[in-house]
Amino acid sequence: MKKLAGIVLSLSVSLFCLCSNSPAAEKLAPPNIILVFIDDMGWADFSCFGNKDAKTPNVDRLASEGIAFEQFYVNSPICSPSRVAISTGTYPQRWKITSYLAHRKVNVQRGMEQWLDPRAPMLARSLKEAGYATGHFGKWHMGGQRDVTDAPAITEYGFDESLTNFEGMGAKLLPLTKRPGGKVGKIWGGATILGEPVTWMQRSEITTGFIDAALPFMDKAQADGKPFYVNLWPDDVHSPFWPPLDKWGNGKRELYLAVLEAMDEQFGKLFNYVRDNDKLRDNTLILVCSDNGCEKGAGQAGPLKGYKTHLYEGGIRSSLVVWGPGLMPKNARGTRNKASLFSAIDIAPSLLKLTGAKAPTNTGYDGEDLLDTILGKSQVSRKAPIFYGRPPDRKNFYGFNNLPDLAMRSGKWKLLCDFDGGRPELFDIPADPGESKNLAAQHPELVDGMKKKVLAWYARMPK
Repeated sequence: MKKLAGIVLSLSVSLFCLCSNSPAAEKLAPPNIILVFIDDMGWADFSCFGNKDAKTPNVDRLASEGIAFEQFYVNSPICSPSRVAISTGTYPQRWKITSYLAHRKVNVQRGMEQWLDPRAPMLARSLKEAGYATGHFGKWHMGGQRDVTDAPAITEYGFDESLTNFEGMGAKLLPLTKRPGGKVGKIWGGATILGEPVTWMQRSEITTGFIDAALPFMDKAQADGKPFYVNLWPDDVHSPFWPPLDKWGNGKRELYLAVLEAMDEQFGKLFNYVRDNDKLRDNTLILVCSDNGCEKGAGQAGPLKGYKTHLYEGGIRSSLVVWGPGLMPKNARGTRNKASLFSAIDIAPSLLKLTGAKAPTNTGYDGEDLLDTILGKSQVSRKAPIFYGRPPDRKNFYGFNNLPDLAMRSGKWKLLCDFDGGRPELFDIPADPGESKNLAAQHPELVDGMKKKVLAWYARMPK
Protein backbone atom coordinates (compact mmCIF):
# COMPACT_ATOMS: atom_id res chain seq x y z
CA MET A 1 0.00 0.00 0.00
CA LYS A 2 2.87 2.36 0.90
CA LYS A 3 4.55 1.54 -2.39
CA LEU A 4 1.33 2.30 -4.28
CA ALA A 5 0.93 5.62 -2.43
CA GLY A 6 4.49 6.52 -3.31
CA ILE A 7 3.86 5.82 -6.98
CA VAL A 8 0.72 7.97 -6.95
CA LEU A 9 2.55 10.82 -5.20
CA SER A 10 5.45 10.60 -7.65
CA LEU A 11 3.06 10.61 -10.60
CA SER A 12 1.17 13.61 -9.18
CA VAL A 13 4.38 15.60 -8.73
CA SER A 14 5.49 14.72 -12.26
CA LEU A 15 2.16 15.84 -13.70
CA PHE A 16 2.29 19.09 -11.71
CA CYS A 17 5.81 19.82 -12.95
CA LEU A 18 4.82 18.95 -16.51
CA CYS A 19 1.75 21.21 -16.35
CA SER A 20 3.50 24.12 -14.67
CA ASN A 21 6.55 24.10 -16.97
CA SER A 22 5.03 23.17 -20.31
CA PRO A 23 4.39 25.67 -23.14
CA ALA A 24 0.70 24.78 -22.90
CA ALA A 25 0.66 25.93 -19.27
CA GLU A 26 2.37 29.18 -20.17
CA LYS A 27 -0.41 29.89 -22.66
CA LEU A 28 -2.90 29.59 -19.81
CA ALA A 29 -1.31 32.54 -18.03
CA PRO A 30 -3.48 35.68 -18.07
CA PRO A 31 -2.71 37.63 -21.26
CA ASN A 32 -1.02 41.02 -21.21
CA ILE A 33 -2.91 43.96 -22.70
CA ILE A 34 -1.68 47.18 -24.30
CA LEU A 35 -4.24 49.81 -25.34
CA VAL A 36 -2.88 52.47 -27.71
CA PHE A 37 -5.46 55.28 -27.79
CA ILE A 38 -4.44 58.02 -30.24
CA ASP A 39 -5.69 61.59 -29.93
CA ASP A 40 -7.61 63.16 -32.86
CA MET A 41 -6.70 60.74 -35.67
CA GLY A 42 -8.91 60.24 -38.71
CA TRP A 43 -10.41 56.92 -39.80
CA ALA A 44 -8.26 56.85 -42.96
CA ASP A 45 -4.96 58.07 -41.49
CA PHE A 46 -3.16 54.74 -41.17
CA SER A 47 -1.75 53.73 -44.54
CA CYS A 48 -3.39 50.32 -44.06
CA PHE A 49 -6.70 52.23 -44.01
CA GLY A 50 -6.00 54.09 -47.23
CA ASN A 51 -3.61 56.96 -46.47
CA LYS A 52 -1.60 57.62 -49.63
CA ASP A 53 0.17 60.72 -48.30
CA ALA A 54 1.96 59.15 -45.32
CA LYS A 55 3.33 55.77 -44.29
CA THR A 56 2.59 54.02 -40.99
CA PRO A 57 4.60 50.78 -41.38
CA ASN A 58 4.62 49.77 -37.72
CA VAL A 59 0.84 49.89 -37.35
CA ASP A 60 0.48 48.37 -40.82
CA ARG A 61 2.59 45.39 -39.70
CA LEU A 62 0.33 44.89 -36.69
CA ALA A 63 -2.64 44.81 -39.06
CA SER A 64 -0.90 42.33 -41.35
CA GLU A 65 -0.36 40.00 -38.39
CA GLY A 66 -3.67 40.73 -36.64
CA ILE A 67 -7.09 42.11 -37.59
CA ALA A 68 -8.17 45.49 -38.98
CA PHE A 69 -11.75 46.45 -38.07
CA GLU A 70 -13.60 48.88 -40.32
CA GLN A 71 -16.87 49.34 -38.38
CA PHE A 72 -15.56 50.11 -34.91
CA TYR A 73 -16.94 53.18 -33.15
CA VAL A 74 -15.89 55.28 -30.20
CA ASN A 75 -18.62 56.69 -27.95
CA SER A 76 -18.10 60.41 -28.34
CA PRO A 77 -16.69 62.67 -31.06
CA ILE A 78 -14.52 64.52 -28.51
CA CYS A 79 -11.71 63.49 -26.19
CA SER A 80 -12.71 63.40 -22.50
CA PRO A 81 -16.01 61.53 -22.86
CA SER A 82 -14.49 59.13 -25.37
CA ARG A 83 -11.76 58.29 -22.83
CA VAL A 84 -14.35 57.77 -20.12
CA ALA A 85 -16.25 55.32 -22.33
CA ILE A 86 -13.30 53.09 -23.21
CA SER A 87 -12.07 53.14 -19.59
CA THR A 88 -15.40 52.25 -17.97
CA GLY A 89 -17.48 50.32 -20.51
CA THR A 90 -20.29 52.82 -19.94
CA TYR A 91 -21.71 55.83 -21.73
CA PRO A 92 -19.87 58.97 -20.58
CA GLN A 93 -23.20 60.76 -20.12
CA ARG A 94 -23.71 58.62 -17.02
CA TRP A 95 -20.81 60.51 -15.42
CA LYS A 96 -21.79 63.96 -16.75
CA ILE A 97 -18.71 64.21 -18.94
CA THR A 98 -20.08 65.22 -22.32
CA SER A 99 -17.31 67.37 -23.81
CA TYR A 100 -13.63 67.99 -23.19
CA LEU A 101 -12.78 68.91 -19.61
CA ALA A 102 -11.60 72.51 -19.42
CA HIS A 103 -11.42 75.30 -16.85
CA ARG A 104 -13.61 74.94 -13.77
CA LYS A 105 -16.00 77.74 -14.78
CA VAL A 106 -16.40 76.41 -18.32
CA ASN A 107 -17.20 72.92 -17.07
CA VAL A 108 -19.93 74.34 -14.83
CA GLN A 109 -21.38 76.37 -17.70
CA ARG A 110 -21.70 73.20 -19.78
CA GLY A 111 -23.34 71.21 -16.97
CA MET A 112 -20.33 68.92 -16.57
CA GLU A 113 -18.46 67.42 -13.65
CA GLN A 114 -14.90 68.57 -13.02
CA TRP A 115 -13.49 65.03 -13.25
CA LEU A 116 -14.52 61.43 -13.64
CA ASP A 117 -15.95 59.99 -10.43
CA PRO A 118 -13.27 57.59 -9.08
CA ARG A 119 -16.09 55.16 -8.23
CA ALA A 120 -16.68 54.59 -11.95
CA PRO A 121 -16.17 50.94 -13.03
CA MET A 122 -12.62 51.34 -14.28
CA LEU A 123 -11.22 48.49 -16.35
CA ALA A 124 -7.81 49.15 -14.79
CA ARG A 125 -9.14 48.65 -11.26
CA SER A 126 -10.84 45.37 -12.15
CA LEU A 127 -7.61 44.08 -13.69
CA LYS A 128 -5.54 45.25 -10.73
CA GLU A 129 -7.84 43.39 -8.36
CA ALA A 130 -7.30 40.31 -10.56
CA GLY A 131 -3.52 40.53 -10.03
CA TYR A 132 -2.47 42.68 -12.97
CA ALA A 133 0.18 45.39 -12.89
CA THR A 134 -1.58 48.46 -14.32
CA GLY A 135 0.10 51.52 -15.84
CA HIS A 136 -1.09 54.63 -17.66
CA PHE A 137 1.38 56.44 -19.93
CA GLY A 138 0.17 59.39 -21.98
CA LYS A 139 -2.73 61.80 -22.15
CA TRP A 140 -5.38 61.35 -19.46
CA HIS A 141 -7.92 64.21 -19.73
CA MET A 142 -10.45 62.69 -17.35
CA GLY A 143 -9.68 65.12 -14.53
CA GLY A 144 -6.95 67.56 -13.56
CA GLN A 145 -6.40 70.23 -16.21
CA ARG A 146 -6.15 74.02 -16.56
CA ASP A 147 -7.21 75.37 -13.13
CA VAL A 148 -8.75 72.13 -11.85
CA THR A 149 -5.98 71.26 -9.41
CA ASP A 150 -7.92 69.19 -6.87
CA ALA A 151 -8.85 66.25 -9.10
CA PRO A 152 -7.96 62.71 -8.01
CA ALA A 153 -4.58 61.37 -9.03
CA ILE A 154 -4.57 58.93 -11.93
CA THR A 155 -3.45 56.20 -9.52
CA GLU A 156 -6.78 56.56 -7.67
CA TYR A 157 -8.51 55.01 -10.70
CA GLY A 158 -6.80 51.64 -10.41
CA PHE A 159 -3.36 52.32 -11.86
CA ASP A 160 -0.16 51.32 -10.08
CA GLU A 161 1.87 53.87 -12.01
CA SER A 162 1.17 56.84 -14.27
CA LEU A 163 2.95 59.38 -16.41
CA THR A 164 0.84 61.95 -18.21
CA ASN A 165 0.88 65.40 -19.86
CA PHE A 166 -0.81 68.66 -18.91
CA GLU A 167 -4.25 67.06 -18.59
CA GLY A 168 -3.87 64.82 -15.56
CA MET A 169 -2.69 64.71 -11.96
CA GLY A 170 0.70 63.27 -11.14
CA ALA A 171 4.09 62.83 -12.77
CA LYS A 172 4.22 64.21 -16.28
CA LEU A 173 6.14 64.90 -19.45
CA LEU A 174 5.65 68.43 -20.75
CA PRO A 175 6.50 69.59 -24.27
CA LEU A 176 9.29 71.78 -25.48
CA THR A 177 8.85 73.10 -29.02
CA LYS A 178 11.17 74.21 -31.76
CA ARG A 179 10.69 74.98 -35.42
CA PRO A 180 13.55 75.18 -37.97
CA GLY A 181 15.68 78.22 -37.15
CA GLY A 182 13.55 79.01 -34.08
CA LYS A 183 14.11 79.12 -30.36
CA VAL A 184 13.04 76.44 -27.92
CA GLY A 185 9.65 77.20 -26.39
CA LYS A 186 7.31 75.63 -23.86
CA ILE A 187 3.65 74.62 -24.11
CA TRP A 188 1.42 74.53 -21.02
CA GLY A 189 4.15 75.69 -18.69
CA GLY A 190 1.58 76.25 -15.95
CA ALA A 191 0.76 72.54 -15.84
CA THR A 192 3.42 72.07 -13.16
CA ILE A 193 0.68 72.92 -10.63
CA LEU A 194 -1.02 69.62 -11.53
CA GLY A 195 1.68 67.40 -10.09
CA GLU A 196 5.34 66.58 -9.87
CA PRO A 197 7.83 65.42 -10.97
CA VAL A 198 7.90 67.19 -14.34
CA THR A 199 10.25 66.36 -17.20
CA TRP A 200 10.53 68.70 -20.17
CA MET A 201 11.33 67.21 -23.58
CA GLN A 202 10.75 67.96 -27.24
CA ARG A 203 7.13 67.32 -28.13
CA SER A 204 8.21 65.32 -31.17
CA GLU A 205 9.89 62.82 -28.80
CA ILE A 206 7.30 62.59 -26.03
CA THR A 207 5.71 59.37 -27.28
CA THR A 208 9.16 57.80 -26.99
CA GLY A 209 9.29 59.24 -23.48
CA PHE A 210 6.04 57.50 -22.58
CA ILE A 211 7.26 54.25 -24.15
CA ASP A 212 10.57 54.52 -22.28
CA ALA A 213 8.57 54.68 -19.05
CA ALA A 214 6.22 51.84 -20.05
CA LEU A 215 8.94 49.32 -20.97
CA PRO A 216 10.60 49.11 -17.52
CA PHE A 217 7.11 48.98 -16.00
CA MET A 218 6.43 45.89 -18.14
CA ASP A 219 9.86 44.48 -17.27
CA LYS A 220 9.07 44.78 -13.57
CA ALA A 221 5.66 43.18 -13.99
CA GLN A 222 7.29 40.19 -15.66
CA ALA A 223 9.96 39.98 -12.95
CA ASP A 224 7.20 40.00 -10.34
CA GLY A 225 5.33 37.26 -12.17
CA LYS A 226 2.37 39.51 -12.99
CA PRO A 227 0.50 40.10 -16.24
CA PHE A 228 0.26 43.76 -17.20
CA TYR A 229 -2.31 46.17 -18.54
CA VAL A 230 -0.80 49.30 -20.09
CA ASN A 231 -2.42 52.40 -21.56
CA LEU A 232 -0.24 54.19 -24.09
CA TRP A 233 -2.24 57.29 -25.01
CA PRO A 234 -0.19 59.61 -27.28
CA ASP A 235 -1.30 63.10 -28.29
CA ASP A 236 1.13 63.67 -31.20
CA VAL A 237 -1.55 64.22 -33.83
CA HIS A 238 -3.56 66.65 -31.71
CA SER A 239 -2.81 70.23 -32.74
CA PRO A 240 -0.57 72.16 -32.48
CA PHE A 241 1.68 69.94 -34.58
CA TRP A 242 5.39 69.79 -33.77
CA PRO A 243 7.18 67.14 -35.87
CA PRO A 244 10.93 66.50 -35.71
CA LEU A 245 12.93 69.25 -37.40
CA ASP A 246 14.04 66.93 -40.20
CA LYS A 247 10.39 66.14 -40.99
CA TRP A 248 9.07 69.70 -40.93
CA GLY A 249 6.31 70.57 -43.40
CA ASN A 250 4.40 73.59 -44.66
CA GLY A 251 0.82 74.13 -43.57
CA LYS A 252 -1.46 72.13 -41.31
CA ARG A 253 -1.78 69.05 -43.51
CA GLU A 254 1.96 68.60 -44.10
CA LEU A 255 2.75 69.13 -40.43
CA TYR A 256 0.07 66.64 -39.46
CA LEU A 257 1.41 63.98 -41.82
CA ALA A 258 4.94 64.51 -40.52
CA VAL A 259 3.74 64.09 -36.94
CA LEU A 260 1.73 61.00 -37.89
CA GLU A 261 4.75 59.31 -39.45
CA ALA A 262 6.97 60.26 -36.50
CA MET A 263 4.41 58.80 -34.07
CA ASP A 264 4.30 55.51 -35.97
CA GLU A 265 8.10 55.40 -36.02
CA GLN A 266 8.14 55.74 -32.23
CA PHE A 267 5.56 52.95 -31.88
CA GLY A 268 8.13 50.58 -33.37
CA LYS A 269 10.07 50.47 -30.11
CA LEU A 270 7.01 49.29 -28.18
CA PHE A 271 5.75 46.83 -30.76
CA ASN A 272 9.19 45.27 -31.27
CA TYR A 273 9.63 44.92 -27.50
CA VAL A 274 6.58 42.66 -27.44
CA ARG A 275 7.20 40.87 -30.73
CA ASP A 276 10.85 40.07 -29.90
CA ASN A 277 10.10 38.71 -26.41
CA ASP A 278 9.34 34.97 -26.39
CA LYS A 279 7.27 35.28 -23.21
CA LEU A 280 5.17 38.16 -24.55
CA ARG A 281 4.73 37.45 -28.24
CA ASP A 282 2.05 34.79 -27.97
CA ASN A 283 0.33 36.07 -24.85
CA THR A 284 -0.11 39.81 -25.42
CA LEU A 285 -3.02 41.66 -27.00
CA ILE A 286 -2.40 45.09 -28.53
CA LEU A 287 -5.31 47.32 -29.53
CA VAL A 288 -4.74 50.54 -31.51
CA CYS A 289 -7.43 53.11 -32.29
CA SER A 290 -8.27 56.82 -32.00
CA ASP A 291 -10.38 58.62 -29.40
CA ASN A 292 -12.40 60.53 -32.03
CA GLY A 293 -12.23 61.85 -35.57
CA CYS A 294 -9.66 64.21 -36.99
CA GLU A 295 -9.37 67.98 -36.96
CA LYS A 296 -10.53 69.61 -40.17
CA GLY A 297 -7.62 70.22 -42.55
CA ALA A 298 -5.33 67.80 -40.72
CA GLY A 299 -6.29 64.12 -40.80
CA GLN A 300 -8.72 62.42 -43.14
CA ALA A 301 -11.68 60.07 -42.80
CA GLY A 302 -11.77 58.68 -46.33
CA PRO A 303 -15.37 58.39 -47.56
CA LEU A 304 -16.82 59.33 -44.17
CA LYS A 305 -18.60 62.62 -43.53
CA GLY A 306 -17.61 65.05 -40.80
CA TYR A 307 -14.80 65.61 -38.33
CA LYS A 308 -14.00 65.63 -34.65
CA THR A 309 -16.98 66.91 -32.55
CA HIS A 310 -19.55 65.72 -35.16
CA LEU A 311 -21.96 62.83 -34.76
CA TYR A 312 -21.47 62.05 -38.42
CA GLU A 313 -19.27 59.04 -39.21
CA GLY A 314 -16.05 61.03 -39.51
CA GLY A 315 -16.39 62.12 -35.88
CA ILE A 316 -17.19 58.79 -34.22
CA ARG A 317 -15.89 55.93 -36.35
CA SER A 318 -12.31 54.86 -35.70
CA SER A 319 -9.94 52.53 -37.45
CA LEU A 320 -9.11 49.69 -35.04
CA VAL A 321 -6.15 47.35 -35.31
CA VAL A 322 -5.96 44.36 -32.95
CA TRP A 323 -2.77 42.28 -32.70
CA GLY A 324 -2.38 39.05 -30.77
CA PRO A 325 -1.27 36.19 -33.02
CA GLY A 326 -1.00 33.74 -30.13
CA LEU A 327 -4.56 34.50 -29.05
CA MET A 328 -6.14 34.40 -32.51
CA PRO A 329 -6.99 31.54 -34.87
CA LYS A 330 -4.44 31.28 -37.66
CA ASN A 331 -7.06 31.97 -40.32
CA ALA A 332 -7.93 35.30 -38.64
CA ARG A 333 -4.43 36.73 -38.75
CA GLY A 334 -3.92 39.36 -41.43
CA THR A 335 -7.65 39.75 -42.12
CA ARG A 336 -10.02 42.72 -42.36
CA ASN A 337 -13.36 42.69 -40.61
CA LYS A 338 -15.79 44.89 -42.52
CA ALA A 339 -18.97 43.48 -40.98
CA SER A 340 -18.81 43.55 -37.18
CA LEU A 341 -20.39 46.58 -35.57
CA PHE A 342 -19.22 47.38 -32.03
CA SER A 343 -17.82 50.26 -30.01
CA ALA A 344 -15.39 51.33 -27.32
CA ILE A 345 -17.81 50.55 -24.47
CA ASP A 346 -17.59 46.91 -25.54
CA ILE A 347 -13.83 46.78 -24.91
CA ALA A 348 -13.97 46.59 -21.08
CA PRO A 349 -16.41 43.67 -20.74
CA SER A 350 -14.61 41.86 -23.56
CA LEU A 351 -11.22 42.21 -21.87
CA LEU A 352 -12.65 41.08 -18.53
CA LYS A 353 -13.80 37.92 -20.31
CA LEU A 354 -10.33 37.48 -21.80
CA THR A 355 -8.54 37.87 -18.47
CA GLY A 356 -11.03 36.22 -16.15
CA ALA A 357 -11.23 39.39 -14.07
CA LYS A 358 -14.50 40.22 -12.33
CA ALA A 359 -16.71 43.19 -13.12
CA PRO A 360 -17.47 45.57 -10.24
CA THR A 361 -20.52 44.58 -8.24
CA ASN A 362 -23.72 46.62 -8.58
CA THR A 363 -22.48 48.22 -11.80
CA GLY A 364 -23.94 47.43 -15.19
CA TYR A 365 -21.91 47.91 -18.35
CA ASP A 366 -23.45 49.54 -21.40
CA GLY A 367 -20.93 47.53 -23.39
CA GLU A 368 -21.25 43.88 -24.39
CA ASP A 369 -18.82 40.99 -24.46
CA LEU A 370 -17.49 40.89 -28.04
CA LEU A 371 -14.30 38.99 -27.24
CA ASP A 372 -14.78 36.36 -29.94
CA THR A 373 -15.16 39.14 -32.51
CA ILE A 374 -12.09 41.00 -31.27
CA LEU A 375 -10.01 37.80 -31.47
CA GLY A 376 -11.30 36.85 -34.92
CA LYS A 377 -13.26 33.81 -33.77
CA SER A 378 -16.57 35.33 -34.85
CA GLN A 379 -18.01 38.25 -36.79
CA VAL A 380 -21.00 38.93 -34.55
CA SER A 381 -21.95 42.53 -33.79
CA ARG A 382 -23.23 44.04 -30.56
CA LYS A 383 -26.94 43.42 -30.04
CA ALA A 384 -27.95 46.79 -28.59
CA PRO A 385 -27.80 50.02 -30.60
CA ILE A 386 -25.01 52.54 -30.05
CA PHE A 387 -26.31 55.89 -28.80
CA TYR A 388 -24.72 59.34 -28.97
CA GLY A 389 -25.24 62.82 -27.60
CA ARG A 390 -23.64 65.91 -29.11
CA PRO A 391 -21.01 67.79 -27.05
CA PRO A 392 -23.02 70.64 -25.49
CA ASP A 393 -20.69 73.35 -26.85
CA ARG A 394 -20.63 72.06 -30.43
CA LYS A 395 -23.94 72.92 -32.14
CA ASN A 396 -22.00 74.70 -34.89
CA PHE A 397 -18.46 73.63 -35.71
CA TYR A 398 -16.01 73.22 -38.60
CA GLY A 399 -18.39 74.88 -41.05
CA PHE A 400 -21.36 72.66 -40.11
CA ASN A 401 -24.25 74.72 -38.73
CA ASN A 402 -27.17 73.51 -36.62
CA LEU A 403 -25.69 70.06 -36.13
CA PRO A 404 -27.95 67.21 -34.93
CA ASP A 405 -28.05 66.64 -31.17
CA LEU A 406 -28.48 62.88 -30.99
CA ALA A 407 -27.49 59.83 -33.03
CA MET A 408 -28.06 56.11 -33.02
CA ARG A 409 -26.50 53.25 -34.99
CA SER A 410 -28.49 50.00 -35.16
CA GLY A 411 -27.62 47.35 -37.70
CA LYS A 412 -27.11 49.00 -41.07
CA TRP A 413 -29.17 52.05 -40.10
CA LYS A 414 -28.10 55.30 -38.52
CA LEU A 415 -30.46 57.99 -37.28
CA LEU A 416 -29.58 61.57 -36.35
CA CYS A 417 -32.06 64.06 -34.90
CA ASP A 418 -32.44 66.96 -32.45
CA PHE A 419 -33.27 66.68 -28.76
CA ASP A 420 -36.98 66.94 -29.58
CA GLY A 421 -36.76 64.33 -32.34
CA GLY A 422 -36.97 66.97 -35.04
CA ARG A 423 -35.03 67.14 -38.33
CA PRO A 424 -34.45 63.36 -38.58
CA GLU A 425 -31.77 62.04 -40.90
CA LEU A 426 -31.66 58.33 -41.74
CA PHE A 427 -28.78 56.65 -43.54
CA ASP A 428 -27.99 53.16 -44.76
CA ILE A 429 -24.36 53.27 -43.62
CA PRO A 430 -22.88 50.26 -45.50
CA ALA A 431 -24.41 51.58 -48.73
CA ASP A 432 -23.81 55.25 -47.97
CA PRO A 433 -20.87 55.76 -45.56
CA GLY A 434 -20.68 59.41 -46.61
CA GLU A 435 -24.21 60.01 -45.24
CA SER A 436 -25.26 61.78 -48.41
CA LYS A 437 -28.76 60.30 -48.97
CA ASN A 438 -31.27 61.05 -46.23
CA LEU A 439 -33.82 58.20 -46.39
CA ALA A 440 -36.02 59.43 -43.53
CA ALA A 441 -38.97 60.24 -45.80
CA GLN A 442 -38.93 56.75 -47.35
CA HIS A 443 -38.97 54.92 -43.98
CA PRO A 444 -41.25 56.84 -41.58
CA GLU A 445 -42.01 53.84 -39.35
CA LEU A 446 -38.33 52.99 -38.97
CA VAL A 447 -37.53 56.63 -38.16
CA ASP A 448 -40.32 56.77 -35.58
CA GLY A 449 -39.11 53.63 -33.82
CA MET A 450 -35.46 54.71 -33.76
CA LYS A 451 -36.38 58.20 -32.54
CA LYS A 452 -38.28 56.74 -29.62
CA LYS A 453 -35.28 54.64 -28.63
CA VAL A 454 -32.66 57.40 -28.81
CA LEU A 455 -34.91 59.92 -27.04
CA ALA A 456 -35.63 57.37 -24.30
CA TRP A 457 -31.90 56.69 -23.91
CA TYR A 458 -31.14 60.40 -23.61
CA ALA A 459 -33.95 60.86 -21.08
CA ARG A 460 -32.35 58.22 -18.85
CA MET A 461 -29.00 60.02 -18.74
CA PRO A 462 -28.22 62.54 -15.95
CA LYS A 463 -28.72 66.14 -16.99
